[in-house]
Formats: sequence, structure tokens, C-alpha cells
Amino acid sequence: MELNAKEYKPDEVLRFIRQNSGLTQKEFAKKIGKSEFWEQSNEIGRANYYFKDLIKIAKLFNLDIIIRDRKN
Repeated sequence: MELNAKEYKPDEVLRFIRQNSGLTQKEFAKKIGKSEFWEQSNEIGRANYYFKDLIKIAKLFNLDIIIRDRKN
């Protein structure tokens, strides 16, 4: 799975990861140690997760987060 995050809003990134893992919001929330309400709020854009949350999710789902400098 590859995602160019700059083309998506934060809620879309989280939804993309969850949906591609085949989990419901409830299952995903449980796996990452958050409440279902937290997951729902982030997926509809009412809340914003922290980068540390994204790092945790990446580790749990064996994903790489790559930050590139486009100037070079």
C-alpha cells in the first residue's frame, strides 16, 4: 500500500490505513489503543490525531512513513 499523504487530508489518511487493513472503526481503535469515538472523530475531521499516533499506527501495521525533501 502506498499513499502520497500530501494529496489527502489527515482524516482521509487514517481512513485509508484502516480500510486497507480490513478493519472496522471499532476493531481499528481497539488495535491502536484508542476509543471508537476517537477513531470516528478523526475520520470525520472533528479531531486531529498527533504525529505520535501516526507513528504508533505505522509500527502496528508495519508501515513506513517517508518524508522527502522535494528541493533536491
